[in-house]
Amino acid sequence: MYSLTVSHHFLIAHTLAGAVFGPAQRLHGATFVVEAELRRAALDENGIVCDIGLLTDLVKEVCDAFAYRNLDDIPELRGHNTTCEFLAGEIHRRLARRIREDALGPEAAAALAGMRIVIRESPTAWAAYDAPLA
Repeated sequence: MYSLTVSHHFLIAHTLAGAVFGPAQRLHGATFVVEAELRRAALDENGIVCDIGLLTDLVKEVCDAFAYRNLDDIPELRGHNTTCEFLAGEIHRRLARRIREDALGPEAAAALAGMRIVIRESPTAWAAYDAPLA
């Protein structure tokens, strides 16, 4: 399986509900590094997984919906703890939808086998969501 990974970072503010989160229950900021890895069984006619520039732009576009915002104020995120794990799944869903809408070109959606999203909260802690694009 071939893969291509690009990364982007963004800053957010949020609160987390539940005693397990200790002081993170209060409003706090975070800088998240997002890695988007796309996989496919065979390279395309150009010898690539997909256009790296298009993927970089797409990851930035999706992450910009969260950047410099309080995630508690985003209506579609209300009622969820916006943990790294949750955000990895949410970013995966949003990227997958855009890929199915041909954001990476008309052939990419059919050829890509899966995608893994990693959210790095710090150099020593990260979470991921990995699933097919279908």
